[in-house]
Amino acid sequence: MLQGIRILEVEGLGPGPFAAMTLGDLGAEVICVHRPGSRHTPGMPEHSLLDRGKRSITLDLKDPADAETFLALTATADGLIEGFRPGVMERLGLGPEDCRAVNPALVYGRMTGWGQDSPLAQTAGHDLNYISLSGALWYASAPGDAPLTPATLVGDIGGGAMYLVAGMLAGIMRARSTGVGCVVDAAIYDGSAHMMNLLMSIRQAGNFGVKRGANLLDGPHWSRTYACADGGYVSVQCLEPKFYALFLGKLGLAEDAGFQQQFEKSLWPALTGRLAGIFASRPRDHWAALFEGTDACVAPVLNPEEALAHPMNTRGTWAEAQGVLQAAPAPRFSDQPDWTPPDIPARGQHTEEILAELSHL
Repeated sequence: MLQGIRILEVEGLGPGPFAAMTLGDLGAEVICVHRPGSRHTPGMPEHSLLDRGKRSITLDLKDPADAETFLALTATADGLIEGFRPGVMERLGLGPEDCRAVNPALVYGRMTGWGQDSPLAQTAGHDLNYISLSGALWYASAPGDAPLTPATLVGDIGGGAMYLVAGMLAGIMRARSTGVGCVVDAAIYDGSAHMMNLLMSIRQAGNFGVKRGANLLDGPHWSRTYACADGGYVSVQCLEPKFYALFLGKLGLAEDAGFQQQFEKSLWPALTGRLAGIFASRPRDHWAALFEGTDACVAPVLNPEEALAHPMNTRGTWAEAQGVLQAAPAPRFSDQPDWTPPDIPARGQHTEEILAELSHL
């Protein structure tokens, strides 16, 4: 879908590489500029899954000759992605003005937590910090529990990488028609706050207040996960009354007076306790089998390896390649072939190849 678009990525962590991977998954050519030497970030692999399908060149951007090579690459690119603190690329002589001087149509994507100009712009932070200050963490977790979200998904990926992808695509579309590039300021703080607008629309209807655990999606017995006898979990979220009725029927609770009052908030804690006892009486797969194929909106909570083996994966959503468990690109397009996991390059694998291409321009 993005064939003919070239993205130049400066090696970073988390949302920037994920955004570049996503653009590559959609067909863009992505060249990742890796630093010379090995990656020293604790917990990160030497050859990252997020580099799949990219080409890799090693450049020391503090070296004037390598910086010139970087600018030469910039002149051939539609977009650039970097994830340093504000001012770092400018000090290297590779900021937006420097790069757009050689390529006025360049879309310069900047991925940060706090944004390019904010009171915290020069302050360190991580996914959890950004979404806690933006308001996006507030409604996470069950009533009485400390707010907890899936690691990096709400902030780094949802509020960061995906907004950077949208911004890059919007900027490239305009640049292709006008010849004028732009700077994309993608801040996780901004993106995670923007994602709250769905909940704000529910609040507009009077169904979502400030108090945690007393709202339409974070308080009811029919909108949470439950522990099972074997230590597994099931998720329940039968919001609509017709689905809720099916849920009660499968559990033999259709005639129970308390459960019939689905939206009575005062009953939610007690009904949650009753359901907790019911689900704790049998293993997860018992409940998965009981509700499978129904509209009761119940599903087992799977780990990624279990998702790989589940019948839903006939879609090929999960795959293993080069010894790495990974998910296929999304969304899907009607005229595109089935996806095969691309290779993950070694750092600097394509340096000579890319330099040779530049020498022929």
